[in-house]
Amino acid sequence: MKFHKDILRINCEKEVERICEFIQQQMLSMRRDGAVIGLSGGIDSALCAELCVRALGKEKVFGLILPEKESNPISKEYALKQAREMGIKTETIDISPTLEGFGTYEKRDRVIKGIFPEYNTHYRFKITLPPDLLSRDAFNFFTLTIDDGRGSVKSARLKKDTLNAIIAATDTKQRTRMMHLYYFAEKMNYFVCGTTNRSETIQGFFVKYGDGGVDIEPIAHLYKTQVYQLSEYTGVIEEIIQRTPSPDTYSFEVSDEEFFFRIPYDKLDLLLYSWEKKVPIAEVCEVMNLTEDQVKRAFRDFSAKSNATRHLRRLPPTLE
Repeated sequence: MKFHKDILRINCEKEVERICEFIQQQMLSMRRDGAVIGLSGGIDSALCAELCVRALGKEKVFGLILPEKESNPISKEYALKQAREMGIKTETIDISPTLEGFGTYEKRDRVIKGIFPEYNTHYRFKITLPPDLLSRDAFNFFTLTIDDGRGSVKSARLKKDTLNAIIAATDTKQRTRMMHLYYFAEKMNYFVCGTTNRSETIQGFFVKYGDGGVDIEPIAHLYKTQVYQLSEYTGVIEEIIQRTPSPDTYSFEVSDEEFFFRIPYDKLDLLLYSWEKKVPIAEVCEVMNLTEDQVKRAFRDFSAKSNATRHLRRLPPTLE
């Protein structure tokens, strides 16, 4: 098929039927009685919940809302509203005490204070990659930014050891959530429904044994722009559809684009598709009105991220 701007348009009715059949088959094959899903207040989990309700019925879908003290309060609000619209049962559990018991915040803050000694719990912080990959070439160096709430914002480039330490602490949030999801899943004889889309899967934008540690992934074949198409079709609430996608793991608001992708989703998905399908660069340039350097820059970034995270998409190596 010739590459064009609408190549990722899908037949929503047929795609919903196909995904629902997949969910039903997986539940039967695992001999489970329903689905547990973590509702984050974001579009991916909202769509997966809608699909599970259509496939299994609202009485067989259970939503867990798992905020912590650094979550955006709007996440819980939107998650609850989405659950009410679907008519599913939910439970809300604040995971902050578990994270504090493990030392998540203390371990991370110790690293930040080593860079900015003035940092304390009144500050907000985030980590980001260089913006706008298509406009300029730049290595994937992360920057730490802190905000004291009184107009003073400081940034510093992170070295590998400090970045790793912050990420290691932060990833315990996703793994703690998965612990709760599996507790309820095993208690109810339900399966855990994943929420990772294709744009994230290809580049490894998920946490192993965190949001990547699930029983099924019903939207891992859908690019983010396709997630939006299905979300509108299935009736995901407008607040979630209009919300800027974010990992929601840092006290200072950061978008998926700032934190990881460096390209807006409308361009990212077309470039990802063309990279996967090995569409000739000249054809991509013509369709997307990009230069050869821009396309090559994006393709290099995709290859680097995909190769660096290949182990996340595989079972652990064995001798057999």
